[in-house]
Amino acid sequence: MGEPRALDEVAATLAPAARFVRTRLPELVLGLAVLVTVLAGLALIGSAVDDRAIDANPASAQAEVLEGSTFFRTLVRFTVANGQAVVPEHGVFHPRGLSAGEVVAVEYDVTDPELVRVAGRSTADGIGPMVLGVVGTWVVLGPLALWLRRRRRRAA
Repeated sequence: MGEPRALDEVAATLAPAARFVRTRLPELVLGLAVLVTVLAGLALIGSAVDDRAIDANPASAQAEVLEGSTFFRTLVRFTVANGQAVVPEHGVFHPRGLSAGEVVAVEYDVTDPELVRVAGRSTADGIGPMVLGVVGTWVVLGPLALWLRRRRRRAA
């Protein structure tokens, strides 16, 4: 007997939020597109800052690509000049096309070996895919936001 009452309370609590989403859906979709664009820009800026740090204090090594890599990070292990083995927590920058067991040349920041990238790759390699992702987002979400706005106007 308590269940229907609890569901009614949850529905009553969520109703204002659902009403807000329904009335502001075009703006929310547009906001999502803007958010994706801003995050992509920040990712490129962050990548450029990391590349700059590596370029300021460069060193190179051979690194082994480790098991356990994911789409979001590729783990590598390499040895720095003092003989210490390093496995950067966030993985290697610009890892496209690497597979476990492979040995690749890497460049790292001598003052912070956690900043490591595949040798010969840079932020410039990520600009094309990032731009395509942002354009794809706008191609889908831009027209959707316009359609939702027109639909809201017709309903009003």
